[in-house]
Amino acid sequence: MSIHSRAGPRRCHFSPAAQGTTTMSEYLFDRRDVEFNLFDVLGVEELTKLSRYQDYSRELFEMVLGEAEKFAVGKLAPANAEADEVGSRLIDGNVVLPDNYTQLFKDFRDGGWFAPVHNPEYGGQGLPQSVGMAAIEAFVGSHPSFMFISGLTVSAGHLIEVHGTERDVELYLEKMYTGQWGGTMCLTEPQAGSALGDLTTTATPVDGEDYYDIVGNKIFISAGDQNLTENIVHLVLARVPGDPEGSRGISLFIVPKIRVNADGSLAEPNDVAITGIEEKMGIHASPTCSISFGDHGECRGWLVGERCRGLQYMFLMMNEARLVTGLQGVAIGNAAYQSALVYAKERSQGPKVTDRSEAPKSVAIIEHPDVRRNLMTMKAYGEALRALLLNTAFMSDFALYSEDEAEKTKAQDMLDLLTPICKAFCSDMGFKMTELAMQVFGGYGYIKEYGVEQKMRDVKIASIYEGTNGIQALDLLGRKMRMKSGGLFLTWLQDTNEFLGSLSEDETFGEMAKQVDAAKNALGEAAFGFTASGKKDPEYPLLHATPYLRMFGLVESARLLLKQATVAQSKLSAIWDEKGVSADDAEARQALIEQNDDARFYENKVKTAQFFIYQILPEARAILKSIQSGDRSALEVAF
Repeated sequence: MSIHSRAGPRRCHFSPAAQGTTTMSEYLFDRRDVEFNLFDVLGVEELTKLSRYQDYSRELFEMVLGEAEKFAVGKLAPANAEADEVGSRLIDGNVVLPDNYTQLFKDFRDGGWFAPVHNPEYGGQGLPQSVGMAAIEAFVGSHPSFMFISGLTVSAGHLIEVHGTERDVELYLEKMYTGQWGGTMCLTEPQAGSALGDLTTTATPVDGEDYYDIVGNKIFISAGDQNLTENIVHLVLARVPGDPEGSRGISLFIVPKIRVNADGSLAEPNDVAITGIEEKMGIHASPTCSISFGDHGECRGWLVGERCRGLQYMFLMMNEARLVTGLQGVAIGNAAYQSALVYAKERSQGPKVTDRSEAPKSVAIIEHPDVRRNLMTMKAYGEALRALLLNTAFMSDFALYSEDEAEKTKAQDMLDLLTPICKAFCSDMGFKMTELAMQVFGGYGYIKEYGVEQKMRDVKIASIYEGTNGIQALDLLGRKMRMKSGGLFLTWLQDTNEFLGSLSEDETFGEMAKQVDAAKNALGEAAFGFTASGKKDPEYPLLHATPYLRMFGLVESARLLLKQATVAQSKLSAIWDEKGVSADDAEARQALIEQNDDARFYENKVKTAQFFIYQILPEARAILKSIQSGDRSALEVAF
């Protein structure tokens, strides 16, 4: 991608070979909804007032999205099916990726896509987090497996940029941000999954040297090896002998696959061996590796920052990864929805229930109420999840680069509060969307040719890695809700109350605002109730942590969709005025909605918020009833 070129908007469409059929290479990216979020709702061009982004413009952001869509549709999507079929292979101790990745990786690097939001001084594009997140949605939605290499590499590079020495930055960063070298994070061990304090990998100081001897084994390492980059920089958690047990004694080390000379050139191999790759349910072309460090006593690692602060440093990378993991749910879930929508419009089966003629004709299945409900549920979740991720990424932009300390602090607070919700709620609901898409496809969705089953396989891992969703729920309830004596949640409540209060007398949205307010109050009632119940029964709040996170996700989604609806209604009213259509002429308005893409888009935004608030949001109040039930059966049952 050249940020100095201007590309016009590109729309992509399915071209099925026969009615009701699609192929796996076809991909639809809802750029219209992305741009509505960024420009109409968030006002992302306001970021150009910050010194960090003063050289950027809305025109540039639009160009980036257009080029991202073009690359996703033209390059990534067509390679997805073959890559899934071939998968990654371990040959003579080395991981070999599908053949079509070689040119694809080169094109991706040459296009400037490897580090879209990272430091331009070292080869990144320096885009805002929110714009970069939108572009990455297109890439992940079109080819999930491919994106692991760049995603993990730039996250590892950013950690080195923030916590590494000048030497580390000089040796590694530019090569990582430009994709010349890869990167990973190596946390998990066979006996220590999410309990990282139980790790046994050791890092022993070497007298008179600046490196440590690394010995240990790691498993489930995404993109742990590949044949696309010259080197791979592993970030490895280990314990120096004599340091405290548990998480307090963990340190972080840079362990390159191939050692690096002082001038940046490659030296000899660093005693890092790939002992296996996992045969997984999905993301087949992404190599998930078992890695052995120091089998021959020759593995060297360089300490990052201070000893015993490794877990703290690694959380920088993990929190970034959690947002991108949430994005995996957004991207694949929305891709599944777009596929199902096209299929439902083309697949004819059965007459309408209202057709009382003697020879009723089959209609497209989108005419059937149950199919429409499935589609509307996917649409509502998909647009809510996208709004949640982009809104949180927008906060990240201000948390990182605002010159106003109060604004910066508030943005960081909201980023901290919403990150576990983004990760868990978006990945769970992204999987739910693929399930509903398969239901729309029926039996055709269950077979490989149509691509829905791959989407379901590829998205499921998002609820498991980067801290399982149960851990995200514990983080939300046990840490984020308690930070600053509950100040983060109280700030969110205040902002939500102000927004809903502004709509209390609104003729169009007043009743919807009332429903969201009731769900918000239920969320607060559950939160404050945990304080009392937890003192008497510490396990009880933890039993309900996952339902509570879901409850929070539902309420925040409803708030965001309602906000979108108010913006859309304003723009829709402007269209009525422009076209001279009166408020009383329902027939003329409906005709315009059917003929005018903009009017239809904005009207659908209002309908989507309405559907979510009346059909999905009531679950939040049901969750409150379960929380307040006092039922301990899951804790008391003798399994």
